[in-house]
Amino acid sequence: MIQRPKYMNFLEEWKDQQIIKVVSGIRRCGKSTIFDLFREKLLSEGVKPEQIIFLNFEDVENEELCDHKALYKYIKSKMLPDCMNYIFLDEIQHVKQYEKAVDSLFAKKNTDVYITGSNAYFMSSELATLLSGRYVELKMLPLSFKEYVSAFNSPATHEELYRNYVYNSSFPYTVALNSHRNIQIYLDGLFNTVVLNDIVERKKIADPKMLKSVLRFMFDNIGNTCSAKKIADAMTSAGRKITSHTVENYLEGITDSLLMYRVGRYDIKGKEYLKLLEKYYLSDVGLRYYLLGTARVDQGHILENVVFLELLRRNMKVFIGKYGSAEVDFVTQDDEGNTEYYQVSWTVRDPKTLDCELASLNAIQDHNQKYLLTMDNDPPVSYNGIKQKYVLDWLLEDK
Repeated sequence: MIQRPKYMNFLEEWKDQQIIKVVSGIRRCGKSTIFDLFREKLLSEGVKPEQIIFLNFEDVENEELCDHKALYKYIKSKMLPDCMNYIFLDEIQHVKQYEKAVDSLFAKKNTDVYITGSNAYFMSSELATLLSGRYVELKMLPLSFKEYVSAFNSPATHEELYRNYVYNSSFPYTVALNSHRNIQIYLDGLFNTVVLNDIVERKKIADPKMLKSVLRFMFDNIGNTCSAKKIADAMTSAGRKITSHTVENYLEGITDSLLMYRVGRYDIKGKEYLKLLEKYYLSDVGLRYYLLGTARVDQGHILENVVFLELLRRNMKVFIGKYGSAEVDFVTQDDEGNTEYYQVSWTVRDPKTLDCELASLNAIQDHNQKYLLTMDNDPPVSYNGIKQKYVLDWLLEDK
């Protein structure tokens, strides 16, 4: 198994704490596997197998437990009275009124409860309602570039591995597949499951073909400003009439499924959040190649998408930056309110491109750290405090 130290550290930090641990994330990003790894660690630390109760509700053997009363009764019968019981409930959204069973288990002093569910059922707003603030949430993503590199024992260069990372996919299981064709077959199953189960069914969408047309447009415009009206106009011009309201409903379903992330804008000078000209990024850029092929690929936007996901992994709040007429690719804020600025470019070896990328950062009149990330494998350099870094080195940093 590929080690996921950040996620393991989270589970270890909250182990035995009187709070429900919720693991959310797009389908097949590794939620179930992280539970496997954590249970193995518990056993290695002396926890008895009888103290661990694990149920996967996508397993037909557990179908009779998809009622909260039956589930609670079953788990209670398996619990040991005089020690901690570690309860893992995977894909628990299949249990009707699951929150009642989880809350009842949580109330006991000798339980440590961990749950996962398909992303569409586990958005923060729903968790807050169902579990009333008695939980902490671990938001998982597919493999980081560093995790992906760790999965290969080969003489391939980081540049070669990066090409495979974005082209083949960052979903963990794809690492074990031995051909691009097999990866495409796997992604086809994943994509259609997310579309049909997490978007169409959840949002009661009557025209899945139109949804897929909107997805094709979105996948082709990662890193570009989008609005419901812009998308509706583009669809209508192509002969597929659709209203802005319908597009907005689709976009809500797409982002709820964590297939894509909506990134708002932040006015750096005015220090306010803006509601216009948002951008969207994919949870895995391999899905872009799966759906659209290799035609008209903007490698700069692909790289921008990879950097965005890495900033999320580093627990940053991420925005598109606006400073007067200048735009900064990303403005980030950490838990302590520290701000950083990031500009992303495939290459800046052309002096005109370098000047253009630096201009936006130089326009910002504050002392927060600024970065220029590129694929230029050159020695680190600083321009008036702006640090230019080789992006693959940055992606492989220990954070």
